[in-house]
Amino acid sequence: MDFEINGNKFRSKKGFYRHVENIFTYELGWRIGRNLNAFADILRGGFGRHDPGEEITVVWSNFQKSKQCLNENFLAAAEEILAEAENVTFEKYDYRK
Repeated sequence: MDFEINGNKFRSKKGFYRHVENIFTYELGWRIGRNLNAFADILRGGFGRHDPGEEITVVWSNFQKSKQCLNENFLAAAEEILAEAENVTFEKYDYRK
C-alpha cells in the first residue's frame, strides 16, 4: 500500500498532523495524537488504513516545501521515524506533482 505525504498540503506541525491523519486514517472517525510517537504508531499499522506490520511505501513529495515550513529538528525526527520503521519503505522528493 502506498501513502503520500505532500509538503504542499501543510505549513506547520499542526497542519502536518492533520495531513498525516487524513492520509492514514481517512474516514475512520477518530484522531491521532499530535506528537511524533503517535506518528510512529500510525506507521506501524493497526490504527488506520493498513494492518499491523503490513509493508507500506511512504512517499514525501515536495519535501523542499516542508523544509521551509517545519522546524529543522522536528523534520529530522520525522524523517528518522520513517527511515527506521521496519515495515516502511521511505522515499522523498524535493518536487513532485
